Amino acid sequence: MSRARIADWAIAVGVAVVLLVTGLSREHTGPVWLGCAVLVAGGLALAGRRQAPVAVLVVTGLCALGYQALGFDVPAVAFLFAVYFAVRAGHHLVAVLASVALIAALPLAVMVSLHDTAAALARGRDALEIAWLIAAGAAGEALRQAEWRADEAERTREETAGRRADEERLHIARELHDSLTHQISVIKVQSEAAVHVARKRGEEVPAALLAIREAGREAARDLRATLAALRDDGAPRPGLAHIPDLVERARATGLDATLTIEGDQAAVPAAVDRTVYRIVQESLTNITRHAGAATASVRIDYGQDTLVVEVEDDGNATPAAIPAPGVGLLGMRERVTALGGRLRAAPRTDGGFTVHAELPVERT
Repeated sequence: MSRARIADWAIAVGVAVVLLVTGLSREHTGPVWLGCAVLVAGGLALAGRRQAPVAVLVVTGLCALGYQALGFDVPAVAFLFAVYFAVRAGHHLVAVLASVALIAALPLAVMVSLHDTAAALARGRDALEIAWLIAAGAAGEALRQAEWRADEAERTREETAGRRADEERLHIARELHDSLTHQISVIKVQSEAAVHVARKRGEEVPAALLAIREAGREAARDLRATLAALRDDGAPRPGLAHIPDLVERARATGLDATLTIEGDQAAVPAAVDRTVYRIVQESLTNITRHAGAATASVRIDYGQDTLVVEVEDDGNATPAAIPAPGVGLLGMRERVTALGGRLRAAPRTDGGFTVHAELPVERT
């Protein structure tokens, strides 16, 4: 049971006890068991004030009429609470109409047991004074206004934060565009031109030059994707479907790279999709640049609740000489941890390096 429900029941039980004790401590003319039942019912009805404040208002009002008609001279405390809750929920007109109806009906209910008009009017006025009603309604309206202002302030803060985030994304996008686009374009154009000239002369194109050309193309694509993500223009993002292209580009550099996909290839969350791509991309980039490896393998396993991605190579890393983690590896770990997954990146016992990530997925 939530704290709110516990609080509601605590109020309801407390009011019921107050009504019952007050009713039994005063003179009463009607059946005790029936009067006690109506008193308790009037208090316990307040437990439903969150779900049905109008219904609670009606029930507490009828209970007040009931125990007054049975000869129990007890103030309509539960009805006052109901008025407060109804006004707080925004039911102003209903609260006013119910209050007017109860003020008019209470003397009639008292006359059932007293048979004295003057006494009935006096006791009806004592059971529900207009000042109490005004105070209950005013308290409910004051709290409703305070809650509305708090909600409005929170909404305004969220809108302001969102607007500032949008402005910051656009600023970063402009900075990236100004600082990187030109340099990457120069690399791409120069490498393309060098490959073209070599082929035109009938010369063998060096593998390193081909790798530079592919790296320039990939960097340009990644930069466009990053700028699109920052601008949030709905452009497609690289993911699992693009991993075969990564492996193929790694092969073009002379690396014997293989790709193995296991399990049912069902759709995965977009964040997981992009993270797996980045893990494979960063791992293959590190292998071709730093590992001195001849072979590499990429394995993707679609499990029931987990997507596993593993990249291994036969490079020069050994347990005795653990390479210092670079920015790329740290970025991988941050992405995986943010999704609630696990990442293990370490040298293999027989040489080479392994990147093993497990990402939770929700399968339907």
